[in-house]
Amino acid sequence: MRLTLLMLLMIGWLLGSPLSAAQDGGGGAALPDLGDVASSAMSPLAERRIGEEAMRQIKSRDPSYVDDPEVTEYLNTLGRKLAGASSNANQRFEFFAIRDDSINAFAMPGGFIGVHTGLLLAAQTESELASVLAHEISHVTQHHIARLVGKQSQLSTIGIAGLLVALLATRSGSDLGQAAMLATQGGAIQAQLGYTRDFEREADRIGFQVLQQAGFDINGMVSFFERLQRATRTYENNAPAYLRSHPLTGERVADIQNRVQGVKYRQHLDSMEFHLLRAKLRSEQGQPRDTLAYFLRQLEGKRYASEAGARFGLVSALIRTKEFAKAEAEFKRLRALMPQNAMIDLLAMRLKSDSGDIKGATELVRAALSRQPGHRPLRYAFAQLLQAQGKHEEALLQLGDLAQTYPSDSRLYFMQAQSYAASGQQLLRHRAQAEAYYLQGALPAAIEQLQFAQKADDGDFYALSSVEARLHELRRILAAEKATRR
Repeated sequence: MRLTLLMLLMIGWLLGSPLSAAQDGGGGAALPDLGDVASSAMSPLAERRIGEEAMRQIKSRDPSYVDDPEVTEYLNTLGRKLAGASSNANQRFEFFAIRDDSINAFAMPGGFIGVHTGLLLAAQTESELASVLAHEISHVTQHHIARLVGKQSQLSTIGIAGLLVALLATRSGSDLGQAAMLATQGGAIQAQLGYTRDFEREADRIGFQVLQQAGFDINGMVSFFERLQRATRTYENNAPAYLRSHPLTGERVADIQNRVQGVKYRQHLDSMEFHLLRAKLRSEQGQPRDTLAYFLRQLEGKRYASEAGARFGLVSALIRTKEFAKAEAEFKRLRALMPQNAMIDLLAMRLKSDSGDIKGATELVRAALSRQPGHRPLRYAFAQLLQAQGKHEEALLQLGDLAQTYPSDSRLYFMQAQSYAASGQQLLRHRAQAEAYYLQGALPAAIEQLQFAQKADDGDFYALSSVEARLHELRRILAAEKATRR
């Protein structure tokens, strides 16, 4: 993970810099001072704070961030199963998706792991996908990023600053960023080559153990790496992204093959959610008619790993082409295959709501929640449907419960602000909006919303006291953050 690890160090260094303050407008939580780049490794607290700030920027600024509760729920369910089998079960993890066709995944400081949609579609089994997540989990639990910081004495401040400029520019697609990266990358990356190959071997070894302990098919790691190795020869100088950020050698592949030979084979059946999620992502790609033709060919030729997955994709594609009668007929075939499944319930909701039957969609989700009351995507969908019908009081009850369970989800607070505004509750609207901005790292905007809340004339003494206390707290955080950037 040569480039990825180094770029993450750049993020950490960047977040405490004046350049970051100019980009960020002063937003984000206060970060620990990492000191000189040649100093000792980051503490776990520092890693977490850097990761949290990076996630705020990704969620609020990166259009490729996948803000889809079903995708997030699946990745975190799979990730938690793997993390629970790791040597550091106390480490917090958050898994998220990036809409990118390239085959890649990456670990950030503090347990934040990103997965490209291209990897989700390229994985032929759930164990292959799990093998990649186990590898990334191992980079986190072994504190490779923190250990990398401790090895930076040979890199100059100028070299790191050049990479920082490149990182900022390439995030916006600037040609200047590409040029800067080429100018500074060579020596810095080459200096870390041997060390990061050690990281990769260690992540392979620990990841293999995690995969095995979590009950997945360890052959998934072998098949995934072997396919990447073949791709190296096919693509030559234009290798897949995963190979560029995770240098793959014949030695690593041979080592994993040897490990597999010494372990008794254990089959792992893919979850239905794995197949449905891949069908969902595939159905959202490309032109609607092309996508529809793709799933029709799959079903006609029976070229699928899961019939339910293929039919799910077909219904989703028909919804995109607005052929609702055909979608309804195909959905009945799908439901016959899978009578009880939350993702299929949500597909039924989509079919109803997109065809104009919001009331019918609401009743479908309400019934599904009676069977699975804790399912996060269903709860989100229910609140959104209630808002669409102007049932803001009921929506606020749902959103309040969700915010207690998921207090770091900025979208919930934006939704609360919408319903408070529709209900004429101005103080609470601005209070909710402030929390949403705070979670996105926009502290000045959050403070401004709290000032608006102070001026609202519909709050009682307790509500105003709460606003003033929060305003004082955010001003203190902003002042501390500015002090660390001087």
